[in-house]
Amino acid sequence: MKRKENLELIKKGLIIVDMVNGFIKEGALKDPHIAHIIPEIKRLALMYLKNEDVVIAFKDCHPIDSPEFETYPPHCIKGTTETELVDELKEYEDQFTVFEKDTTDGFYAPGFREYIEKMKNLTELVITGCCTDICVMNLALSLKKFFNEVRRDVEIIIPKNAVETFHIPGVHDRVKQNKMAFKVMRDAGIQVVKKLERK
Repeated sequence: MKRKENLELIKKGLIIVDMVNGFIKEGALKDPHIAHIIPEIKRLALMYLKNEDVVIAFKDCHPIDSPEFETYPPHCIKGTTETELVDELKEYEDQFTVFEKDTTDGFYAPGFREYIEKMKNLTELVITGCCTDICVMNLALSLKKFFNEVRRDVEIIIPKNAVETFHIPGVHDRVKQNKMAFKVMRDAGIQVVKKLERK
């Protein structure tokens, strides 16, 4: 992280989940359709940076022997271009706080919980990225449970136009999986909105 932050003063944050080449542009799990959310995520990232809010980016990054490969095909292996942010966001990476994760839930990425705990005045986190029904939902639910446990009133918001999941005909239906994830998150007390209307 190159941008200096006084974390105790941060009130709002944007989280970008797994907008890496390995889920959009190359590799076993790529789905080019997910790229349609890049412009909106970029818009939000620039807005948050301009307002001197925090922008957190998670990058899927696995060792070659990752236990996750028992469930999913090998992907986003450390040291490959699959782990890199897509070009549209990579140019701003030095202004993001970046966490690498070897799991579908970024909450457990090394150092993330400690980082969040330092934001004593945090009131809102907006989560964007992919995949809606896996890494986005897992992180959102973990954050909601964490803030409840420590008695902190932090709003978690999911803009529908800034999240997406993959599609495999007959296996993983994009529309159904998004709808399911939005319901699960709403039922958990997470705010799901059509678009983040803010300047």
